[in-house]
Amino acid sequence: MASFLHLPAIFTLPSPLRGASFPAGSRPNSLFQTRFNIKCRYAEANVNKDAFNSVSATIDVVADVKPERVVVLGGSGFVGSAICKAAVSKGIEVIGVSRSGRPTYSGSWIDQVNWVPGDVFYVNWDDVLVGATAVVSTIGGFGSEEQMQRINGDANVVAVNAAKDYGVPKFILISVHDYNLPPFLLSSGYFTGKRKAESEVLSKYPNSGIVLRPGFIYGKRRVDGFELPLDLIGEPVERIMSATENFTKPLSSLPASDLLLAPPVSVDDVALAVINGIRDDDFFGIFTIAQIKEAADKVRV
Repeated sequence: MASFLHLPAIFTLPSPLRGASFPAGSRPNSLFQTRFNIKCRYAEANVNKDAFNSVSATIDVVADVKPERVVVLGGSGFVGSAICKAAVSKGIEVIGVSRSGRPTYSGSWIDQVNWVPGDVFYVNWDDVLVGATAVVSTIGGFGSEEQMQRINGDANVVAVNAAKDYGVPKFILISVHDYNLPPFLLSSGYFTGKRKAESEVLSKYPNSGIVLRPGFIYGKRRVDGFELPLDLIGEPVERIMSATENFTKPLSSLPASDLLLAPPVSVDDVALAVINGIRDDDFFGIFTIAQIKEAADKVRV
């Protein structure tokens, strides 16, 4: 009979398993098996510790680990492409869905994304959502009242319900800051559509749904083959507003004041906040501009 010494057992998981969750219960089809070895040492009973002879044994441990697999709706757009790029840089498997499919410009990260052309109203979700661990929606746009309700609201509602039906555990919505606008201005199709989508996310995903509310998002935006350097405007404005925050804060209670006072947000910060949301299970709910930047700082390298 063997007796184990009361010493802490120390072993290190292989790097692909660090930070991984080990789900209990039945084994989903999307999981893969990983085998690794742990070497244990023990001593026979009544052996003098000074002359202790240990015996080594190797134990095989099989763990089911669910890899990170993220679906980005609107993946080839301005915000969506930044999210895809950031996710790829973090070793996350990415599926990018958009009506135009793969971006026409080049980039090493583009080749590492599985691009699926399609509209959320007609896409075959079997090709997209099976095995996904999170869905990120950047869907939104302007137009007539009816168009904005459909794009900002209905399209996202369809996506949320599809993700829920397929058992995707997390949904992240890129929404919009309300700019402290009076109610009659928030009644436009753009804002009502966004808020409808938010309500669906928080209803279907009360403990894992994430709504990011950025203001003006800056970065290098591609339009019809041309690159618009929005960062030349947004970055210095963000710095100025950050430096004068203590002076302008008393004005923030004025109606529509945030049209001038809400600081811009880098598209890279929005993307990193999404990555934080994908990996942090305690990160859920509605997040303001300042909270988006804080979340980005947590995963910034």
